[in-house]
Amino acid sequence: AGRPAPAGPGDLPHGAVVIAAITSCTNTSNPSVMLAAGLLARNAVERGLRTRPWVKTSLAPGSRVVARYLAEAGLQPFLDALGFHLVGYGCTTCIGNSGPLPEAVSRQIAEHGLVVCAVLSGNRNFEGRIHPEVRANYLMSPPLVVAYALAGRMDLDLLRDPLGEDAGGRPVRLADLWPSPEAVEAAVAAALRPEMFRESYADMEVGDEAWAALPVPAGQRYRWEPGSTYVKRPPYFDGMARQAPATVPDIRGARALLVLGDSVTTDHISPAGSIRPDSPAGRFLIEQGVKPAEFNSYGARRGNHEVMVRGTFANVRLRNRLAPGTEGGFTTHLPSGEVTTVWEAALRYQRAGTPLVVLAGHEYGSGSSRDWAAKGPALLGIRAVLARSFERIHRTNLVGMGLLPLQFLDGQSVETLGLTGRETFEILGVDAAVRAAAPAGRRVRVVARPDDGPEVSFEALVRIDTPQEAEYYRHGGILLYVLRRLLDGEARPPAAGLSVTVPRPPAPDAPPSDPDRIVDVSSMASFPASDPPAY
Repeated sequence: AGRPAPAGPGDLPHGAVVIAAITSCTNTSNPSVMLAAGLLARNAVERGLRTRPWVKTSLAPGSRVVARYLAEAGLQPFLDALGFHLVGYGCTTCIGNSGPLPEAVSRQIAEHGLVVCAVLSGNRNFEGRIHPEVRANYLMSPPLVVAYALAGRMDLDLLRDPLGEDAGGRPVRLADLWPSPEAVEAAVAAALRPEMFRESYADMEVGDEAWAALPVPAGQRYRWEPGSTYVKRPPYFDGMARQAPATVPDIRGARALLVLGDSVTTDHISPAGSIRPDSPAGRFLIEQGVKPAEFNSYGARRGNHEVMVRGTFANVRLRNRLAPGTEGGFTTHLPSGEVTTVWEAALRYQRAGTPLVVLAGHEYGSGSSRDWAAKGPALLGIRAVLARSFERIHRTNLVGMGLLPLQFLDGQSVETLGLTGRETFEILGVDAAVRAAAPAGRRVRVVARPDDGPEVSFEALVRIDTPQEAEYYRHGGILLYVLRRLLDGEARPPAAGLSVTVPRPPAPDAPPSDPDRIVDVSSMASFPASDPPAY
């Protein structure tokens, strides 16, 4: 039966639930599960149960209609009694906007190295995304979020173990609180009306008085505010030549900025959650006069490249083999051997004119198809990513930002080739590979030269898979391609004679040793590690 729950935040164990959030996204658009959560809360309150004191609770549905039908059903007061107060509408916990944990809880986590948990009804639970102090995050339906908030811990069997005790000291289990299908259907029929939606969305584009009072500059062009820490003119077009280069240059004298393992998500690459004051992005905001309490999140600051580039590879759970013994956005600058932040190392490399590469394993870029997971690396000076496989949308985004996605041939990897990441890299034959008409020609030669010892030379597959992608890459990315197209006044420029074979998926019985096998992590079987193909 599981161990007793702790009495308070002073003796938290591993597995304690410290965040319970009914948050926006798919689940809060379903009246049945939202009303089921309210009914479970009512049943719990009537039995004398309360959520545990160390659990930070919140309710943030994606629609104002939810608040209306919860009130109509008379269930919001019971959610309030358990701490699930309405905090707003839209993205909160799922995007890392839960805010700080109580100081006593944070102190216990830090002092004892606790693995604590969050439960949420969102659709993302990647490492470091929900909260920097919470290592385990579980997705579930809204009524289960309420149930785990009552229990206060994850290590229990919900079918057998009690969630708590009633006023008489009798155990109360989930089965005692779970509403019947008939009760849920009756609540939906009584509380939900079509006019709720029509009335809530009738003036959706009007906004409130504060929105209407905002001054709006005249003119057709956006007026950049130099002092803004939210929206800043990005440097994507700085130094752009009027015409695309005739050939694509090789990459020479490159250094590895990171050596990563399998299943590196876009949240590892470009975090969406909170900004730590001691991080490069946090220090930058402080220098701009922004107080830590007003940092907001990386997701909210994505209009400012100065913040986002400093946050690239700054996920607190990232492990870079170039900086063993560290966790977070750290690397080793070469050849100095100094361990520093990814941002500071990249800045030093840029000043020295050194191009950068990333080495990785399987499923690089899985998860949300976040554009900043390609923009950030491009601004850091990364020119190529060499991985064993890519998530398909992220691979396309890399090409769209002018980065070269390279795939190890079958049977090869950082480990089998004996690479450490401390070598100097050359990637040769890029132009011919981008223009190749046959899959066999879409290869480059990678030469890794260590400071001492023999060089390692091997071929890698160029994952520029379509003629249009080849055109984007030749221009330096889709942004430069589109601008040159607009300047030329062309509806669609010709492909400049490029002919690239569009790869076909391997046959089900294709031998695993096929050196040109394309490995994209994009099937429904990979969901939710990557977004489904229809996303």
